[in-house]
Amino acid sequence: MSDETPRAGDLLVRIGAIMFLVGALATLATVTPLFLGTTPLPWGFYWLCMLMGAGFLVAASGVVRSAVVQRRQAVAAAEGSVPSAPSAPSAT
Repeated sequence: MSDETPRAGDLLVRIGAIMFLVGALATLATVTPLFLGTTPLPWGFYWLCMLMGAGFLVAASGVVRSAVVQRRQAVAAAEGSVPSAPSAPSAT
């Protein structure tokens, strides 16, 4: 088990990967009867094949979300470490 804390977008990447794998397996199951010359599978399997593309989009959105959050954190850290300009002496 990892000690690493989950970051923004990690869950989307995992869900997308699972969806992609289910879609890939459905695609293999759908195409196999066509090559073997047997009866094609029911239309529901063709709909399951669409999970492959949808899973890719979900995983890609998780990667983009993670990159955006990391970019914001890097900008915030850079702004916090930059010394502020010295204030002008007051003329009293």
